[in-house]
Amino acid sequence: MYSKQEQAHFNDQTKSLLAQKDHIKVEQLNELRAALVYHEWRYYVLNQPLVADFEYDSLYKVLEKIEGDHPQLITPDSPTQRVSNDLTSDFNSVPHLVPMLSLGNSYNLQDLQDFDTQIKKLGMLGEGDDVAYSVEPKFDGGSVAAVFENDLLVRGATRGNGSEGEEITNNIRTISSIPLKAAFSKHNIHKVELRGEVLIQKENFKKINTQREEEGLAVFANPRNAATGGLRMKDPKEVTKRGLVAFIYQLGLAEDEKGEDQLKKFTSHAQGIELLGSLGFKVPTAESKLCKNIREVFEFCKYWEEKREDYEYEIDGMVVKVDSLALQEKCGYTSHHPRWAIAYKFKAKQATSTLLNVEYQVGKIGSITPVAKIEPVQLAGVTISSISLHNEEFIQSKDLRIGDRVLVERAGDVIPYIVKSLDDARTGSEEPIKFPTACPSCKTELIKAEGEAAWRCPNFSCKAQVLQRMIHHVSKDAMDIDGFGKSYVERFYQMEYLTSFADIYRLPYAAIARLEGFGEKSVKKLEAAIEKAKSNPIYRFLYGLSIHHLGKKVSKIIAENIEHVLDLQNWTLEDFTNLKDVGPVVSQNMIEFFAQPANIELLKEMESLGVNLKQTDADKPFEVAEDAPLSGKSILFTGSLQTMGRKEAQEKAKQAGARNVSAVSSKLDILVVGEKAGSKLKKAQALGTVKIYTEEEFNALFE
Repeated sequence: MYSKQEQAHFNDQTKSLLAQKDHIKVEQLNELRAALVYHEWRYYVLNQPLVADFEYDSLYKVLEKIEGDHPQLITPDSPTQRVSNDLTSDFNSVPHLVPMLSLGNSYNLQDLQDFDTQIKKLGMLGEGDDVAYSVEPKFDGGSVAAVFENDLLVRGATRGNGSEGEEITNNIRTISSIPLKAAFSKHNIHKVELRGEVLIQKENFKKINTQREEEGLAVFANPRNAATGGLRMKDPKEVTKRGLVAFIYQLGLAEDEKGEDQLKKFTSHAQGIELLGSLGFKVPTAESKLCKNIREVFEFCKYWEEKREDYEYEIDGMVVKVDSLALQEKCGYTSHHPRWAIAYKFKAKQATSTLLNVEYQVGKIGSITPVAKIEPVQLAGVTISSISLHNEEFIQSKDLRIGDRVLVERAGDVIPYIVKSLDDARTGSEEPIKFPTACPSCKTELIKAEGEAAWRCPNFSCKAQVLQRMIHHVSKDAMDIDGFGKSYVERFYQMEYLTSFADIYRLPYAAIARLEGFGEKSVKKLEAAIEKAKSNPIYRFLYGLSIHHLGKKVSKIIAENIEHVLDLQNWTLEDFTNLKDVGPVVSQNMIEFFAQPANIELLKEMESLGVNLKQTDADKPFEVAEDAPLSGKSILFTGSLQTMGRKEAQEKAKQAGARNVSAVSSKLDILVVGEKAGSKLKKAQALGTVKIYTEEEFNALFE
């Protein structure tokens, strides 16, 4: 970013400013800002500070004083403008300019060789041809997208679902390794969307947890949680305290003032990274390598797998990308991931611990899950003390005993798992694990259905089951009651505000408003969410009942075929099994549920409280006429539409029989192009098989 001559200039300028810091004038404002920006780059991007923190802080305070006295001189890219004074009350969803797709995974040399073979096939290369790959760390943090327009940082967002994320612009601005201003315009780039990963250094993470312990706060499980949690904090000043760092690893979109794609200027991924580094972004140059072939890729990945513990940030693998942008274009995308990139995942980290005890949890359908309690152990950056043992058969197959030394790993660096007991370490004091014969909650005798591995409590009124069913009922997949989380259900259950599903819809809001942690505003928000849920489609209601084996798909199928939920009390086994994809096991469970008078009374009680039990339009099957103009076609919209919004256009296409997709691939039939269409249009044109319509041509299909 800075030449040696420029660095020498700023070093001299800093000495001069420090010498006269008590007498710096308004006329020196620009050089003061420039010097501070230079030292941010040295500190946060290069990790090579040239001034002490105290010296930097003293100049920063001078800048604050001058801007405070002359607010009309404040510029949006001033170092003082990183931290907003405004609290963020809500995180609105914003669409990414280009989807942030996931990556496929590989775990060994064979996986990488298969990937290399596929690349050569897609690129129509010979088996003996070498493909150059750019390999960089797979950072274990929070993915973000940053948008710059006219050289200024204008928006930051989380990855979200890949198509859209939560806007966190104020928080992104606090991250000093992301410039507030970058000279993209020198390269004829007017708008750019960057991909990056926000992290916390391991040492900084330890300091944060130590401080939280001293303050009596809960410690963070790992650096990733601390980083992603920091991104979503409502007060940007608090975000600053996390010491977040961002690596930028991809140019997602780059356009000139006319909306023309500027990525075509580059021939390789490495060139884009080089540009970002020259503009002052923290890029993984030192940690990356341009490998000549897939064998070199594997060797570099193994090198980093051995070195990962010594690296200052958490990484869980390496990302392998085809370096040639032309070859990337040929390879294209699936709906989920680019075909030209893959993640090489490091082996799960392992550790040993002692199995102290086994506790038994009761699920919403009565399934008994044994949970191992082990001596806390650090594994892949997380403290592990509890591990699911799945069922009795798992315990027997591993020959686990209380007091055993056990080998523990995190499968995929996520889920803790007991690999085996260490037989040779046994002393004779270990005790066999005795699986209970009665429910730990209600003492009802357990049963095991033929063909199933889990023991279950058959008592539908078991308090532990009731609690778990209510937690499921309010969840996003079921009744989707916004803000009504597990902790609320447990708290209200303990206070006896909740004893059944019906109680969810008649909570004592006035009493709740007086509880610690609540207030009138939060209670009104909860009440509004519950009232909204009352009018949900009945497929959500059915799924929310926690009937054994009744999943979301079958709930929708059944909802399509009834006018009222209570119609099901008259259904026979044949009525259920005549429906496509509805089997005899779930059918029998439905019959048994609706044969219970207590269950029918509960449903009637819920309906009397305003909960909808009638079929809604959302429950009815979506029918497409055989002569629908887009029947069986896949469609994608790109650019700015002028006559309708994006969602309206997608709904119009759906009504015409089309299937909306999120990315350009060989399976795409139609691309509808609005104004300022970017890289999707280029990709579709390169494929040569996609029909490209203007917005007018799309509308003409319906005339």
